[in-house]
Amino acid sequence: MQNLARELGVVIPVSFFEEANTAHYNSVVVIDADGKDLGLYRKSHIPDGPGYQEKFYFSPGDTGFQVFETKFAKIGIAICWDQWFPEAARAMVLMGAEILFYPTAIGSEPQDSNLDSSQHWKRVMQGHAGANIVPLVASNRIGKEVIETEHGPSQITFYGNSFIAGPTGEILSAANDKDEAVLVYEFDLNKIKMKRKSWGVFRDRRPDLYKVLLTLDGSRI
Repeated sequence: MQNLARELGVVIPVSFFEEANTAHYNSVVVIDADGKDLGLYRKSHIPDGPGYQEKFYFSPGDTGFQVFETKFAKIGIAICWDQWFPEAARAMVLMGAEILFYPTAIGSEPQDSNLDSSQHWKRVMQGHAGANIVPLVASNRIGKEVIETEHGPSQITFYGNSFIAGPTGEILSAANDKDEAVLVYEFDLNKIKMKRKSWGVFRDRRPDLYKVLLTLDGSRI
């Protein structure tokens, strides 16, 4: 991957199953356009639901949220279930991220074939983009996986719908739910930076009022 990034002059986030001594993490490493390894992020939020029982395999990440200074931009990357948490997006932008990336593998729910979370999934991340006034790139896989269990086959159909959102949350480019796709969009990051500053959502923050976010139940501060 390092050779490929260097050859093509592109930044490549690489997701992988990381074994670190006795721990295992859902991780992503960022390779810069010159092939340099910029470091890794370990997934912070680990889900546990039918078809998505990651707590059995992965330890919660211990890197904290990360921002990587690449050749083209400062990028924040979180992984799959992390995308449902607005705190993660805000933290990365506070740390200087100019674009947010969310590599993902999400699809149908084995326990409820009528549940389709694809639109909810998109809207949540569009909100991250708009609330933080940054572009956001979400990639999701397609295809079907069937696993035989003691209770019979368990099936997930991954719903794709990868997209690029602009700094007000608008979808600028999108894939469908069945086909592989390459999405491309060009942003003027300096122009977006000025928009972010002028909008005042970071100027007017009140961190002194947010201590409740450090609690689990909202009452013990």
